[in-house]
Amino acid sequence: MKGLVFLGEGKMEFREYADPTPGPDEVIVRMKASGMCGSDLNHLNEPKRREDQIVIEGHEPCGVIAEVGSAVRSSEAKVGDRVMVYHYDGCRTCTNCRSGWMQNCDHDRIAFGGNGHGAHAQFMKVPAHTIIKLPDELSFKAGAAVGCGSGTAYAALKRINLAADETISVFGQGPVGLSCTMFAKAFGARVIALDVGEERLQMARDFGADFAINPLKDDPVEAIRDLTRGGLGVEKAVECSSNPIARQQAMKVVRQWGTTCLVGVHGAMEFECNELITKQKSLVGSLTFSKNIQDECAQFVAERGINVDALFTHEFSLDQAAEAYELFEQRKIGKGVFIFD
Repeated sequence: MKGLVFLGEGKMEFREYADPTPGPDEVIVRMKASGMCGSDLNHLNEPKRREDQIVIEGHEPCGVIAEVGSAVRSSEAKVGDRVMVYHYDGCRTCTNCRSGWMQNCDHDRIAFGGNGHGAHAQFMKVPAHTIIKLPDELSFKAGAAVGCGSGTAYAALKRINLAADETISVFGQGPVGLSCTMFAKAFGARVIALDVGEERLQMARDFGADFAINPLKDDPVEAIRDLTRGGLGVEKAVECSSNPIARQQAMKVVRQWGTTCLVGVHGAMEFECNELITKQKSLVGSLTFSKNIQDECAQFVAERGINVDALFTHEFSLDQAAEAYELFEQRKIGKGVFIFD
């Protein structure tokens, strides 16, 4: 089979790999959809990779079980099952692994598409315990979205206990931020979406945002205070862009006792400690999700009939990878996905 690999320094190539065969506790997933994530660009543009660091990319897998190992129970997986893949594995014995948080494994964390082979290929071999059944109501590309960006958004909203009577500001309307906007509306909250791109702000409006603010045109702190009763600010804020200024603003716009959640990774943040202390605000981080939360998110999307498919503005074949990532890096597309026959 052909797999897409990143070499670093903005370079990628296709390599030939033998079709995988499962070990006793493993399954082979035939890919149907493999999503593109903003973190892919970090891998693509990092320093030149050593040969032992090169793996098949892609960490938003969704497909059909093609083969199962000899020790895999039929209750776990059967040929033909529609599945997502939780894109982490670990030692399976530490407290984090046993509670479904393999991304926080204390010992041997594997991230598919990071330091283990991922989904940008026709087949993917994974441990059977990492697969999650895809609800019948969801498309394969919806499952791919839940497998990273949308699942990350859902977990962040759960992390801050967003309630239906609250107002939330969502900074950054990329795939994660748009998912936050979409899910926050489904939670019943009032949503203020922020982005510097007018196209993304329009998508946020289409997904139900009550207000949309471009920080290049309006002071977001003042604008948000004007939109809240008594100018107190919002109860919750989620920052998805990693922009250091946006992080500061996300801290400032929450009212006393409010909570700001940082989702966008990398970079730094400076803030006035008294802003946190005297107003008794909370600042929390949220890193992707557990396997259980991924399953819960998929069920939530299915039961509420949320149109996660609308996040995708472009579909590509894997052969179009170079073009796809060039457009993605230039922010000329929303969320992209590779579709397999």
